[in-house]
Amino acid sequence: MASERDLFSTEIVNRGIESSGPNAGSLTFSVRVRRRLPDFLQSVNLKYVKLGYHYLINHGIYLLTIPVLLLVFSAEVGSLSKEELWKKLWEDARYDLATVLAFFGVFVFTFSVYFMSKPRSIYLIDFACYQPNEDLKVSREQFIELARKSGKFDEGSLEFQRRMLMSSGIGDETYIPKAVIASSGNCATMKEGRAEASMVMFGALDELFEKTRVRPKDVGVLVVNCSIFNPTPSLSAMIINHYKMRGNILSYNLGGMGCSAGIIAVDLARDMLQSNPNNYAVVVSTEMVGFNWYQGKERSMLIPNCFFRMGCSAVLLSNRRRDYSRAKYRLEHIVRTHKGADDRSFRCVYQEEDEQRFKGLKVSKDLIEIGGDALKTNITTLGPLVLPFSEQVLFFATLVWRHLFGGKSTGINASSSKKPYIPDYKLAFEHFCVHVASKTILDELQRNLELSDKNMEASRMTLHRFGNTSSSSIWYELSYLEAKERVRRGDRVWQLAFGSGFKCNSIVWRSMRRQKKPSRNPWLDCINRYPVSLT
Repeated sequence: MASERDLFSTEIVNRGIESSGPNAGSLTFSVRVRRRLPDFLQSVNLKYVKLGYHYLINHGIYLLTIPVLLLVFSAEVGSLSKEELWKKLWEDARYDLATVLAFFGVFVFTFSVYFMSKPRSIYLIDFACYQPNEDLKVSREQFIELARKSGKFDEGSLEFQRRMLMSSGIGDETYIPKAVIASSGNCATMKEGRAEASMVMFGALDELFEKTRVRPKDVGVLVVNCSIFNPTPSLSAMIINHYKMRGNILSYNLGGMGCSAGIIAVDLARDMLQSNPNNYAVVVSTEMVGFNWYQGKERSMLIPNCFFRMGCSAVLLSNRRRDYSRAKYRLEHIVRTHKGADDRSFRCVYQEEDEQRFKGLKVSKDLIEIGGDALKTNITTLGPLVLPFSEQVLFFATLVWRHLFGGKSTGINASSSKKPYIPDYKLAFEHFCVHVASKTILDELQRNLELSDKNMEASRMTLHRFGNTSSSSIWYELSYLEAKERVRRGDRVWQLAFGSGFKCNSIVWRSMRRQKKPSRNPWLDCINRYPVSLT
């Protein structure tokens, strides 16, 4: 078991020049001690590995049976001479037409059952990420100045937000709603929430329909996810009304499901497309920043103010075979993990009111530990589906060895038996889009998964340029990779997100072609400046 010291990390933080007090005018530093992300690769639960292999076996049964049948057939044919083979194929068969027809009927029936039972391929035609107007852009210093001018925060709260921002990994070009910038009153109103929702959702959808040349009336499934703002009529109804979509559209509105809800929405859209052939599905992922703006003094509830920024994504999915040639990606796997049965996990990100009756999101100090546990479960289940066979054999063999003989090892080999083989996820994926919750979480996840700076570049640059845009952040990261023209035919993209509940979800895409720089992309005006140094 890890020592208590290994569970924490320290960081020296430059707090700047003191403006008052006995140390006024001098440069001050503080030592920040925080809990590490659990070293989940050292404590893998075997039951989640079994679950992953169960998924693999269910989907890979045809890969196991077809080679066996081919081997038997080849052995049978190989034992015959050319004359004997001709005799069996023609001379014997022509006198037994019933046998030939029966064999042909079984053959046709078998392949019909296979193709009818096989899940339809789900294609990602294109996606769009909303880029707000320049007048909504704020730097970190402007953010603090706006908070000061609002008169809602005392000096202690302002200093806390300043420290959080300076160490957050967020840059000086993120966006916040006009209601937060211009208003000194309450910006968390239904009117302002609807105005922000209309701006970001319609902006993303207008771009999506323009890029794909799909009419809104052609869409058969609509899924919208927004965790905090859930008005009546719903956000999905707002979209249907605005674009005058057809009356038999299957619409869903997911609320309260946190930053991982974008993957949940894609999973729901996939299920709907599997049961409704020849259809389009649109998935809209967003969050209303102004509606959740916290105006109190509780520090654990001020954290969302510092990280969350405006953003929205719109994704067009299709199950039509004729869309194969124009699709960007094909959906490979979705793995969802929910830790809501545990009380600590359930309450680690919790919406409530403080003592002054101000509403906000309270973020627990155990968030990193709980997130690490959910992530451990998720990637352990995902591993057997995506890792190369050699990695699976080494990982599974060492894992079984530890469970069977780990406790019995003594002497020199004792320390080595405690450490399992760590799978190299870089062999499973070419690109990583990790939800940009915070710089700290990205640091710990990179260390535990042994990812390179290049693997984490899209996530860190998205955090710097756009901040935490909640469930849409993984699409801003994929936009970054496309703007850099790094995605090639056959590349696998891993989108990983986690959020309240507590949930951790993964989705894997395979690129259908080389992705050229798109004509519309939120990174086009600044992509030449990235990557930037975050030291």
